[in-house]
Amino acid sequence: MKILHTSDLHIGKRINEYSMFEDQKDILNKIVNIANEEQPDAIILAGDIYDKSVPSAEAVSLFDEFLVNLVKLGKSVFIISGNHDSAERIAFASRIMKTNRIYLSPVYDGNISPIILRDNDNEVAFHMVPFIKPITVQHYANEGTELKTYNDAMKFVIEHLDVDKNRCNVLITHQFITGAEKSDSEDIMVGGTDNINADLFKDFDYVALGHLHRPQHCDRETIRYSGTPLKYSFSEVKDKKSVTIVEINGKNEPIVSTRPLIPLHEWYDLKGTFDELSNKNFYDGKGYEEAFVRITLTDEDDIPDGMRRLRSIYHNIMEFRYDNKRTRDENSRLETLEKVDAIKPEEIFAKLFDKQNAHSMSEEQTLYLNKIIDSIFNK
Repeated sequence: MKILHTSDLHIGKRINEYSMFEDQKDILNKIVNIANEEQPDAIILAGDIYDKSVPSAEAVSLFDEFLVNLVKLGKSVFIISGNHDSAERIAFASRIMKTNRIYLSPVYDGNISPIILRDNDNEVAFHMVPFIKPITVQHYANEGTELKTYNDAMKFVIEHLDVDKNRCNVLITHQFITGAEKSDSEDIMVGGTDNINADLFKDFDYVALGHLHRPQHCDRETIRYSGTPLKYSFSEVKDKKSVTIVEINGKNEPIVSTRPLIPLHEWYDLKGTFDELSNKNFYDGKGYEEAFVRITLTDEDDIPDGMRRLRSIYHNIMEFRYDNKRTRDENSRLETLEKVDAIKPEEIFAKLFDKQNAHSMSEEQTLYLNKIIDSIFNK
């Protein structure tokens, strides 16, 4: 059985006031073309279909067109909601969609029934787990069972799935797996409170992940983020975007490969003096003119109207900044803030409390703080 896995379409996304609509329309058509060439039995969209929980009419129309084109291929399509989506909106009309072999993850209600596909001697169960939070799952746990972390919540969900080890099992979910590599365009919680351990997935032959934008695997090749079809930040400039192709043959190790996706506009991070970047020898024939670019000028003095003047060459400047003595001095003052992602929220508050009061928090204050933090992050 062959599976095409993609995720994080973020339809309707705007970046620095640039609409990504035409780029998204182009890349979705390319995904349909790849699906037509590969002829997979199943197509997985692992969350963050839209960029906003209330998408624009334009975004909904584009996704509708994409689904219609997939339905024409006659394949089974599995769609779950991500943290950017409204689970209720994604699940809308799921019973009608099912007649066209489009399976939509429902709002989590404590019960997830697998969808079984059969192909020759293969029987593959697809388990669809939308983006979950501990507080969402806690409602369905037994009295006395406390789910404090995202890992606790996912463990509970998996323990209550119908996983028959005699058949192949594919898990589709949208979460952050510990140790995975992030980029700047994702929403990740401070202190790693949303981390989930990969060892929870030991009973699944393939885990189709969404949430992180860089294509990668976690722990083993078959626990995989497909990544976004398009680049959505300059931290992804060197990433090669793709869709993942998975071939399952009984209980043998699945074969994982990728098909590259070529964007309508490439991304480039350009740095140099104004004279260097405006010299025809620098940009001629490189494809920079129509690409999405970030310009970093290294001139010590600001160039009057520099961005407008460079835009006559580079038509899609998404970011414009300076790297000189003035900006380096400013950045050095912010350096400690860039490390905050690695510090747990309670540690940040404890440091602030100690600095302001010249003594550490008492045990009672610490317990009270942890209770407040749990209530905030587990909503």
